[in-house]
Amino acid sequence: MLLLVVLGTLNGCTSYQALEEFAQRHYQALANHLQLACKRLPSDSTLRRALMGVDFAQLALVFVNWAKPYIDKDESRWFALDGKGLNGSITAPCEAHQQFVNLVAVFSQSQGIVVALEPYRSNQGSEIAVVEGLIAALELRAVTYTMDAAHCQKNGEDDYRAGQRLRHYSQSESKVIASASLCD
Repeated sequence: MLLLVVLGTLNGCTSYQALEEFAQRHYQALANHLQLACKRLPSDSTLRRALMGVDFAQLALVFVNWAKPYIDKDESRWFALDGKGLNGSITAPCEAHQQFVNLVAVFSQSQGIVVALEPYRSNQGSEIAVVEGLIAALELRAVTYTMDAAHCQKNGEDDYRAGQRLRHYSQSESKVIASASLCD
């Protein structure tokens, strides 16, 4: 079922109904190729229930480990990092400090793909910490990262944790460009 969701999403399906329709169109070919015996197709509500049971943090970790070897590590490459709140994940919508799930993604601008992502809850972390963790986990040398200006910190490079150093940064109206390298 997860394979149907992944393939459907890669084909532009953005709703459970669209995923169900994708499964109806392509299940027979997939079942023949993978030699599946199951003849029943999941409905949109079954897909939803199944996805609600998936540990997204674990799935994201598996995805990052799978994608890592395919990342173009050329020094001229640019990677965009950004976080977005997930629609429908808000709790306590009438309170001053709303809680919701955010997803931070690293996008390879040259390859046109997401190469890493990590979720976090707004009441349990910050985008800044997640971005730092993603950059460290990717272990890319001599590439350029673009991110929101919120990631410009007043601390100097001596204040960054060992092994990671931002060599150059400049802030424009809404973006920051940071060339990062790992210290040897």
